[in-house]
Amino acid sequence: MRLWNKLFCVPGETTVKYLPLIGLEIHAQIMTRTKLFSGATFDDDARTNTSVALFDMAIPGTLPVLNKAAVMKGITAGLLLNCTIPERCQFVRKHYFYADMPAGYQITQQNHPIAHSGFFEYYVHCNDEASSFIPYRKCVDILRIQLEHDSGRTIHDFSNNRSLIDFNRAGVALLEIVTSPTMNSALEAYCFIEQLRLTLIENGLCEGEMQKAQFRVDVNISLGGDDTEVVRTEIKNLNSLCMVYTAVNSELGRQYEILRAGGTVLNETRTVDRYGNTIAMREKEIEMDYRFMPEPNLPPD
Repeated sequence: MRLWNKLFCVPGETTVKYLPLIGLEIHAQIMTRTKLFSGATFDDDARTNTSVALFDMAIPGTLPVLNKAAVMKGITAGLLLNCTIPERCQFVRKHYFYADMPAGYQITQQNHPIAHSGFFEYYVHCNDEASSFIPYRKCVDILRIQLEHDSGRTIHDFSNNRSLIDFNRAGVALLEIVTSPTMNSALEAYCFIEQLRLTLIENGLCEGEMQKAQFRVDVNISLGGDDTEVVRTEIKNLNSLCMVYTAVNSELGRQYEILRAGGTVLNETRTVDRYGNTIAMREKEIEMDYRFMPEPNLPPD
């Protein structure tokens, strides 16, 4: 493995140091027989658009019915991650328009999640036998765990210049696990994801097959300097450990080169190309207002 040092230094008369700050947003599909708000079952191998209930398609007149098993597994995840479990949580609507979200909003949680204020201890290690790396223990704060439902899956048909939607995944229960930005290298992020994923699998909370998008990662990255404002970039939808490791190293290197040249890192959302380089998707300043509002059909009581 290629290891980035935790501290970047710019040579010159006055040494400027940059500390990588990495936070994660992890989306893990919960192992339940039915979806979060409908009675439809979900099978990764089912034919396209066959595991869909009327509610999953946002048909007018249908109402959400909360899956008790998903709630219990959300609480279990919170206890595993040493979180506080509140007496009451609340679902909200997160509004945005995209073809794989037919209602025009996602039912999720915001200020009152199912669990919050936890931590996860793990070991940072390197699998390279030739490396002199010494493993060490790391503790990362868990800011919150949210229950939410998944979107459909977009299938791009480039030969016919069109995109198709499979709604089988729409409505599947998700855990969104949000960490503090206290990881300082790609290796620390890699080991955190690896060991958290195994913890959830071993406790029967998710299957964790990343190649099937059952365990997806968004990474927030910034370089904090002595005299620079910290600007965060987000890398979306990483679905393999190797991709996370490569993307974090690539983005840290990109930001370092910009700062070393006296430039400014933009606050933006990025994705990863086939070569592991991060490429811009959109600037944060122009992102939409999600207009969060309480979900009226799922009162907190």
